[in-house]
Amino acid sequence: MPFYKISEMEGKKSDVGPAIGKSVAGELMKSGVVTYQDGEGPPPHFHPNEEQFMLVMEGKMRMALGDEERVIERGDLIHIPRNTRHGVCAVGGPAIFFAVKSPAGNGNLDQDYNEADDAEEVMARLSGK
Repeated sequence: MPFYKISEMEGKKSDVGPAIGKSVAGELMKSGVVTYQDGEGPPPHFHPNEEQFMLVMEGKMRMALGDEERVIERGDLIHIPRNTRHGVCAVGGPAIFFAVKSPAGNGNLDQDYNEADDAEEVMARLSGK
């Protein structure tokens, strides 16, 4: 069975945002640890072919999930169904979360990214601009 040490995994810049992520893929799912600096986050988006869980490990983020917006913080576990618009913005410092997506696809956490039509408007609210 594979074992991984996050501290020894190579970080990779996201293809769609400012995040630095470390990820691995299994047969049916992929997972990773993602870090955003204060004020950073991906443009709101949706995944037509993937569902996702995210667990906030450190920091706080403003999150949009469907029509709901709230602050999430350490210990919060969020389920993101397929085709549900979502986005986050780190507030008050860096934020780190653990993500699991299924299916694994090609193993890239950004693989099924589709920017939402209202991404600019939602990101402005999340970032407080």
